[in-house]
Amino acid sequence: MIKKIKENIWEIEKEGKMKVPAIVFASDVLMDKIRHDKTVEQAKNVSMLPGIVEKMVVMSDAHQGYGFPIGGVAAFDLKQGVISPGGVGYDINCGVRLLSTNISKKEFMKKRKEFLSDLYKTIPSGVGEGNKQKLSDKDVDEILNKGSSWALENKYATQDDIEKTEDQGKIIGADASKVSQKAKARGRNQLGTIGAGNHFLEMQEVERIFDKRTAEIFGLHEDQIVIMIHTGSRGLGHQTASDYIHKMEKEYGIANLPDRELTYAPLDSKLGKEYQSAMAAAANFAFANRQVITHKIRELMKKYFSAETKVIYDIAHNIAKFEEFEIHGKSQTLCVHRKGATRSFGPGRKEIPKEYRNIGCPIFIPGSMGTFSYVLVGTKKAEEMSFASTAHGAGRALSRSYASKNISIESVKKDLESKDILLKAGSNKGIVEEAPQTYKDVNEVVRVSNELGLGMMVARLKPLAVVKG
Repeated sequence: MIKKIKENIWEIEKEGKMKVPAIVFASDVLMDKIRHDKTVEQAKNVSMLPGIVEKMVVMSDAHQGYGFPIGGVAAFDLKQGVISPGGVGYDINCGVRLLSTNISKKEFMKKRKEFLSDLYKTIPSGVGEGNKQKLSDKDVDEILNKGSSWALENKYATQDDIEKTEDQGKIIGADASKVSQKAKARGRNQLGTIGAGNHFLEMQEVERIFDKRTAEIFGLHEDQIVIMIHTGSRGLGHQTASDYIHKMEKEYGIANLPDRELTYAPLDSKLGKEYQSAMAAAANFAFANRQVITHKIRELMKKYFSAETKVIYDIAHNIAKFEEFEIHGKSQTLCVHRKGATRSFGPGRKEIPKEYRNIGCPIFIPGSMGTFSYVLVGTKKAEEMSFASTAHGAGRALSRSYASKNISIESVKKDLESKDILLKAGSNKGIVEEAPQTYKDVNEVVRVSNELGLGMMVARLKPLAVVKG
C-alpha cells in the first residue's frame, strides 16, 4: 500500500517479505506517472534483499528499469548485505560532466552551426560507433586500472580536471583482470565516444542563476556558454554487467529472488568482491571516456573561439559506492547503490573537491534535448533523507517503442526549430525515441528536489546545440 505522508513524500509500507519500507520522493503529478509502470513493484522487490538498511529510496524521475527501478537508491550493510548489478545498471558509471567556458552566447551563436558540425564529426555517436584507432591491450588495462590518471599521463587531462572529477576519476580497487576479454574488446575502439540512447553533448546557455554565491564558486554566470557531456562506459560496461549477472545467477541461483533481475552476490563473497573490482574498472573507463571527450571539445573550442574550457565537475549516476552515514546515531559504512540517481553530499564531506567542500557537491540534472537542464548543490538534508542522493534527469514517461510508433521525426525537428535549438544525431530513430515529450517534466523533478532539500537549485541551462547519440 502506498500512502502520502507529507507533501512530495510517499511511503510504500513494509509488508510481506519486505525488510524495510520504500520511500518515494515525488509530487502528485510525478507520482501519477510513476504508478504507470512497474516502479513501485520493483521498489518493493528491492526492499526484500538481504542486508538492506533503513529504507529503499525512489527519486522523482523514477521509472521501470532492470531489476531496480531507474531512480532507485538502496544501501546495504557490509556484513549481511549484497551487491547487485541490477542496482548499478548496465551502463556502469553513466554520468554527467559539465564544462565552463569564457565565451558568451552572442560569441557562440556566430559560429554555432560550424562548431556543431565539426563536433559531430570529431566525437563519434550512435549504436556501436567507435574510433578508427583502437587501443592496445596494455592501454585498455591501464585505463581500467587508472581511469582519468591514464588520461593525465597521456596529455588528455590537466591536474585540475582530475581534481574536479568524482573520486578524482579513479576508483580504488579497480582490477582490469576481473573484466572479460569480450568486454575489453567491446571497449577497445570506444574511448572518446558518446554512444546512443539518451547520451548527448549539449552546448548550453546559463539562462538563470538561483544561487549567486554557489554559482560563482562553480564558475557560472548568466549568458555564459557551458557544455554538458552525458555518457558512460559504453559496450565495455554493458558487457561487464552482463557477465556478472550470468555469473551470479549460476553461483547463487534465482529461486529465492523476488525478481530474477535482482540477482546478487554477498558483499563479502569472492564473487561479490570480483564484481566490485570489475565495476570499479568499468567506472574508470567511463571517467576516462568523458575526459578524452573533454580533450576533443577543448581543442575545438580553441579552434573556433580561442576559448578557455574548464571542468566544473564530473559525477556518476549508475554506481555502487562505499560511504559513511549515521544510522540510528552510529556512524556506519554502507554500500550505496545508485541507479539513475546522483550523489548529493552536503558541505564538509571529504569526497567533495576542496574548492567546493564548504558549499556541497555539484549536481547536474539534464533535461531532454529540447528542455532546460539544471545545476544543483548537495545538502546535509539529503544525507539524512535519501542516503545523500537526488534525481539524475527528467526520467522516461513513454517507452522507446511507443515513441517510435506515435511520434514523427518532423514534429520533433519542428519543435526544436521553434526553440532555436540545432541538432545533429546518429539516426532519425534515435531522435524520435529521445523526443522531449517522451520524458517527464524536468522542471517538476528539480522543483521536488529543491523543495525537499535533496539538492538545491543553483542555475538553469538552456540548450542551443545538441549532438545526440
